[in-house]
Amino acid sequence: MVEAAAPAASVVETVAETEPPATASAPAVVASPAPSAPAPVARPAAVEKPVKPKPEARLYRSRTLGQWIKRVVLLAVGAIAAAAILILAARGVTTLPGVPEFLERYPGEYHLPATAEPGFPWWAQWTHFLNFFLIVLIIRSGYQVRTQQKPPAFWTPKRGGKKISINLWLHQSLDILWLANGLIFVVLLFASGHWMRIVPTSWEVFPNALSALLQYMTLDWPVENGWVNYNSLQQLMYFLVVFIAAPLAAITGVRMSEFWPKNAKTLNRIYPVEAARALHFPTMLFFVLFILIHVFLVFSTGALRNLNHMFGGTDVVNWVGFWLFAAAIAITAAAWYAARPIVLAPIAKLFGQVSSR
Repeated sequence: MVEAAAPAASVVETVAETEPPATASAPAVVASPAPSAPAPVARPAAVEKPVKPKPEARLYRSRTLGQWIKRVVLLAVGAIAAAAILILAARGVTTLPGVPEFLERYPGEYHLPATAEPGFPWWAQWTHFLNFFLIVLIIRSGYQVRTQQKPPAFWTPKRGGKKISINLWLHQSLDILWLANGLIFVVLLFASGHWMRIVPTSWEVFPNALSALLQYMTLDWPVENGWVNYNSLQQLMYFLVVFIAAPLAAITGVRMSEFWPKNAKTLNRIYPVEAARALHFPTMLFFVLFILIHVFLVFSTGALRNLNHMFGGTDVVNWVGFWLFAAAIAITAAAWYAARPIVLAPIAKLFGQVSSR
């Protein structure tokens, strides 16, 4: 029995030798597994929305609409301020010594010769309407010619010649009609004796014109009686328009047109085209300014009576002249709208060839 227990004892000893003895001071610690960090939650990737480019502001002659509005407002405010300063200055001038006596001596007009007839004959009414109608279209077509980049169509004369834009053809055609109308007006003006209405017959026209200008500037306007006599400032302005500005526009326009001889070296050296261009556009601006002031004074100094003078041919106050004037405006506006290549091309073909290139 004792011998049978020996192998078991040896096995126990062998196992004890292979295991490290436990120390009494440090009890055995069973290591627990470290807590694992929570796994990151996968988030869906953010979808970036495409950034829409801001639409570019539409330009009107190198400026946006907002810039033009700002510019117009600033110009209007500046014009009002300048006008207020001029009015105050003019009123101050009338208080200076000698000025009241000057205004009394020269009221703004002088008496015409006894042979001058009052009123406006029928031919003056018609030439006045045609002048207004044609000059508005001339200004429009001239501005188109000056600013056009790519003409919508071209015109070539039947007898041969340089090809020009259809806008230039319209401008030159209107010029010819305008000159013909002006020539008829001047001939009838001197044939009838009505030339004394717009041609000064006395040196008193100058001091009276200065008096009328001062009265306009103070807003104490001279008395209007255009049926009988214009004030001296009006007379000088009408003389300037008919006998200076109109011929100047014609002479400079002909120099730049296709009718001018290109091979006349001496003539071209004496009258260079650069000089014509330098004068032609300011002359057009003068006509624009004159029309604006003229229309303003017509309506602010007795609209019905003034419109009856030139459209109704009477010195009464009624609505006949006004409605005739309204009809003239409607006809001019319709012609302004109709002055397009689709309408101009059939007319231009009667005098030459029209092409797109």
